[in-house]
Amino acid sequence: MFMKRKLIALLAAVMLIPSAIAAKDYEHSDLIESFSVLPALQQVTVSPDGKHVIIRRATSKDGDYILEVRKTNDLKADPVLFGSERMEIQGAYWLNNDLMAVNFSQNIQDGTRNYNASKVGIVRADGKGKWKIPFPKEESARFSLVSLLRDDPKNILIRYDINNDRLPDIVKYNIYNGRTRTVFRANTLLSSGLIPDTEGEIRAANAYDAKNNSLDQYVRTSSDAEWELIFKNRADNRERFDFLSFSVENPQEIYISANRGQDTTGIYTYNIETKVYSERLFGLKNVDVGGVVTSRKQVDNGRLLGYSYTGKKPTVYWLDEYEENLRNAVEAAFPDKHVRLSSRSDDDSQIVVNTSADNDPGTFYLLSNMKDVQLIGERFPLINRDLLGDVKYIKYPARDGLKIPAYVTIPKMGKKPYPTVVMPHGGPWVRDTVIYEEWSQLLASHGYMVVQPNYRGSTGYGLNHWKKGDNNWGQTMQDDKDDGVKYLVDKGLADPDKVAIFGWSYGGYAAFAASVRENGPFACAIAGAGVADLSRISATLFNGGRYGRVFQGTTVSGLSPIEHAEKLAMPLFIIHGDIDRRVPVEQSRLMVEKLESLGKPHKYLELEGADHFYNTLYYRHKSKFYPAMIDWLENDCFTKSTIAKQ
Repeated sequence: MFMKRKLIALLAAVMLIPSAIAAKDYEHSDLIESFSVLPALQQVTVSPDGKHVIIRRATSKDGDYILEVRKTNDLKADPVLFGSERMEIQGAYWLNNDLMAVNFSQNIQDGTRNYNASKVGIVRADGKGKWKIPFPKEESARFSLVSLLRDDPKNILIRYDINNDRLPDIVKYNIYNGRTRTVFRANTLLSSGLIPDTEGEIRAANAYDAKNNSLDQYVRTSSDAEWELIFKNRADNRERFDFLSFSVENPQEIYISANRGQDTTGIYTYNIETKVYSERLFGLKNVDVGGVVTSRKQVDNGRLLGYSYTGKKPTVYWLDEYEENLRNAVEAAFPDKHVRLSSRSDDDSQIVVNTSADNDPGTFYLLSNMKDVQLIGERFPLINRDLLGDVKYIKYPARDGLKIPAYVTIPKMGKKPYPTVVMPHGGPWVRDTVIYEEWSQLLASHGYMVVQPNYRGSTGYGLNHWKKGDNNWGQTMQDDKDDGVKYLVDKGLADPDKVAIFGWSYGGYAAFAASVRENGPFACAIAGAGVADLSRISATLFNGGRYGRVFQGTTVSGLSPIEHAEKLAMPLFIIHGDIDRRVPVEQSRLMVEKLESLGKPHKYLELEGADHFYNTLYYRHKSKFYPAMIDWLENDCFTKSTIAKQ
């Protein structure tokens, strides 16, 4: 009854919110500009007592983010501002109601070295007093928060290499005086996957067994007890087995995500005292589980609330009635939106609601007292939402019968059959989950239908789907992209004469592969940050070490595009950042050299100061990359007359 009454007030409040940005007609350059600028808002986080919010806001097209601390009862009042002259503000989080931690980063290029220096600063949210910099003598004091320690408000638990042996330790850090105590010192045996219990003691960990090339999973009943081996995760087996968190209700039980003989992962508990696994507490037939959802409130931190998984979109199976009713009420107030409660006060008097959808690049609201809703702002306020395409989730058959899940973004302008861009995700050992996706909507706003397949080799759909990509790079993995085109052509959605492929990272490799495969469905290819020479593939792709090389490295073989460069018979556009640390720029430079030696026409764009991942592409990169790609599609791949214009 409580939630039903609140729902009526919430719906009424939301209906009164005015549109922040009115839709307008965009010129071609304005449209690309609206996608090129970095998000206006990146973060909104409420304090535990609900009195303040941290807002990370852009001050320029390239971001240059600052932090605003505003009062929740008067968001329009002047905020307390925090900025940085040299380092970038990457984010902030509350340590308590008065103190916040701020993450800083700076890219440093020193001769042949290219790395990020990181710092964390602790400061009062009211701006008074001096900054406290943990480990100030370290050039890059990189650490991550493990726990706020609800019963120890002066200390936090962090993961930090305190003795400079390149192994992350678990350290208790006093946020007021900077004193530290090493809770667990990592060693060559136990060095990763360190999981604390509710008291902050490390009682689960991973160890690498070099002799058997396995990642071994250990637990113990207490901080001074002997470690017990409960699972050997062999690289040649590749079953999933991951520690999640200790149970609050029974400290001797730990939640685990594992296959345990099934194709998809499920949730189990393991009782350390009785040495018994539970039955499969939660699992699905067609997709892997995501994990457990636990409370992040100080009063009941770690209490189990539900289980997460991703089908078309991220979803939670709720066990807690209050949480389920609250989410249902908020979701009903924002119909046709994917809704996240991204931050909450301990008493839920203040909740940050983050909505997104195919026509919503992201919007932040503050829900106060379960009835008053205030618009904080949009992530991309310049984008004309009327031009954004509709996203559909489909499954199509590959030529061998395997079902391939895919997202299809259908443009608002033009008519069937559409000029089409196939956009395979990077990785490849991840999966696409599309709610709002910038690149697909950039293309859709210019009249292209976009297909994003979760081809074989993608994770999230069980062991069989994942392993079917082994040693099939450019082969059956590539067939899946071609078969998606055939399916959409047969459905009358895709124009068979106007199909391109565009990808980044592994997707860039797939574009390279498509450009040299014979009898493919593509008119042209755009390879971004792609691997052209499989023999030179970087060890960073496998997270380094022998285990990673065997775990995934032995699964990488197939078509090496550079070895088939003479077969290039379509327009090819190559893009790469010159400081890419995941896929070195030499991969694209070697392909360009090979094509030039063969007299094969192509276009090459090297982005100065751009690294590999999307969050390292700034306005200065996208403002060159996006117009070049759109122009190339219209003038080198397709002609302007074939593309619907807004």
